[in-house]
Amino acid sequence: MPTTRAPEAPEAPVPTNPANPAPRARASLPELLLLASVFVVAACGLVYELAAGALASYLLGDSVLQFSTIIGSYLFAMGLGSWLSRYVERQLVAQFLRIELLVGVIGGLMPAALFAVHSLLPPGQWLAFRVLLYGLVLLVGTLVGLEIPLVMRILKRHFRERYALKDLVSQVLTFDYLGALLVALAFPLLLVPQLGLVRTGLFFGILNVLVAVWALWLFRTELRAWRAHALACALSLGLLALAMAGAERLNSWAENRFYGEQIVLTHSSPYQRIVLTEGAGGVRLFLNGNLQFHSRDEYRYHEALVHPAMAAHGAPRQVLVLGGGDGMAVREVLKYPSVEHITLVELDPTMTEFFGQLPKLRALNADALRSPKLRIVNADAFGWLEQSQQRFDVIVIDFPDPSNFALGKLYSSSFYQMVDQHLNASGYAVVQSTSPLVAPRSFWTVVATLEAVGLSTTPYHAHVPSFGEWGFVLAGRRPYATPRQLPPGLRFISLEGLPALQSFPPDMARPAGLAPNRLSNQVLVHEFEREWGKLH
Repeated sequence: MPTTRAPEAPEAPVPTNPANPAPRARASLPELLLLASVFVVAACGLVYELAAGALASYLLGDSVLQFSTIIGSYLFAMGLGSWLSRYVERQLVAQFLRIELLVGVIGGLMPAALFAVHSLLPPGQWLAFRVLLYGLVLLVGTLVGLEIPLVMRILKRHFRERYALKDLVSQVLTFDYLGALLVALAFPLLLVPQLGLVRTGLFFGILNVLVAVWALWLFRTELRAWRAHALACALSLGLLALAMAGAERLNSWAENRFYGEQIVLTHSSPYQRIVLTEGAGGVRLFLNGNLQFHSRDEYRYHEALVHPAMAAHGAPRQVLVLGGGDGMAVREVLKYPSVEHITLVELDPTMTEFFGQLPKLRALNADALRSPKLRIVNADAFGWLEQSQQRFDVIVIDFPDPSNFALGKLYSSSFYQMVDQHLNASGYAVVQSTSPLVAPRSFWTVVATLEAVGLSTTPYHAHVPSFGEWGFVLAGRRPYATPRQLPPGLRFISLEGLPALQSFPPDMARPAGLAPNRLSNQVLVHEFEREWGKLH
């Protein structure tokens, strides 16, 4: 038999006396708890958005594209959820409780599920993973978009004598934005470094379920199926608690499958995810899922990076290394007796701590980070160059590839102008510059950018089996002259082989019409994404 619901009575106007306004009554405990739930709901919603963006960057490549599309899709879904909330008319508290449980379980388990599925998929099946990723983002975003409108309507219905509409919107949105601010600061600085992505998602999923438990207790007298709701809360809480207990096992299993070798060290710093693996072939270092070196052939990369510039100078005394917190480049620089002082500027202190303290890593860099000639500065290279007045004979620039705007600025004309200002008149700078075979436009854009600031460039490349064909650019105010002498004991670089490194076959030739990478356009980041994105 169909039933009809009596229409809600219109909100009664609250009489006021402008000359003598009535004092506002102190907020009740249920009201305070509901407003606190807005704070928690906003924090949880932002965590799921940030976790999805970080996961997309880790697993699909660290690029601005991943974060932008995830955030855009999530915000669209939230708007869709807000629009759908108009169709929720009955049992507002019960509907809010169900939505909280769904958000908590689906959002909380999303990072774990994505890690697991990514590890199970065969190589190259990125389309299936993307479908799951964006499907979950749209689902969670829609559910999150339903939450705040329902909270506002519940507050309006139960505390109408305290709130005019403008006051209600003001209160709810204030708590909403405060929760978002707190999480935006805590996510990179505290949550991910201490808990990791999987446990961070589960922790906030549990918070979402606890909001449902608050609603269950606050409105226990008006919920029809109270026992069923209580059972759903208990099951959701139990599921997330079990997942939290097994999160470390899941992380280890997923990363072992992803990296294909035994993982001997994992750490999430405020700047990156550091993973060290060891297998029959040696030790490999990954930052945010991207290979940085393999111990079996890293000597090829670091000899090619350091020695053409150091040997061409003749007798370098003051050397600056930007990036390269693993100490491998410093190890090569120390092979020159003329060197008196080395400054290493590395953003992440975790890198220099690990490679300066752990015996396995100290063996790889021959204890270079403990040299008395070395000064370690943990700072952003861009800001450090702006403040420093020092000049150097050789500057070795060993940054990760320009896969996002934060890294792209370190390959910009503004940055290279500062590099030029810190070079002595006879000095050289050398830049690792991605693969001229896989990403020729990216490689030659680095060359064009160095030339745009008035530096003379000498591009060259070397074959590093773990990376393939890899490119470097040597730059200075004076033309490059082939060195007459190299340090003894080098395994890859030789005087006879140096000219061949400067020869580029047609498939690595310089394209026409490349613009320099400037802070105002960051064309290099877009070129890099287009070229390397083909591999995903």
